[in-house]
Amino acid sequence: MSGSIDWDVLQARATEVRARAYAPYSEFTVGAALLSSGVVFVGANVENASYGLCLCAERSAIAGAVAAGHREFQAMAIAAQGPRPVPPCGMCRQVLLEFAPDIPVRCFTPEGVV
Repeated sequence: MSGSIDWDVLQARATEVRARAYAPYSEFTVGAALLSSGVVFVGANVENASYGLCLCAERSAIAGAVAAGHREFQAMAIAAQGPRPVPPCGMCRQVLLEFAPDIPVRCFTPEGVV
């Protein structure tokens, strides 16, 4: 399945939406791009003073896709700041598993390190 995925586009979209994240507490911004039937849905992390209410970029993208009527996902790219790529948290992994247990996920740094 990875052969038909344009990872450059997904990385670019995840990086672009990362700039719109709301992270006033941690200042750690994350963007995600989710491919579903040729459509790319994006999401950014949204923090809250009550950390348990924070929304990760991955779940933000999934929620947007589901709200648009999509339920099958082919790939996800995650762009986060920092020297190393950051994988999805446990909650995001669980949500991804629910919809797409075999989805390929690539994590990128601002410099494009995978």
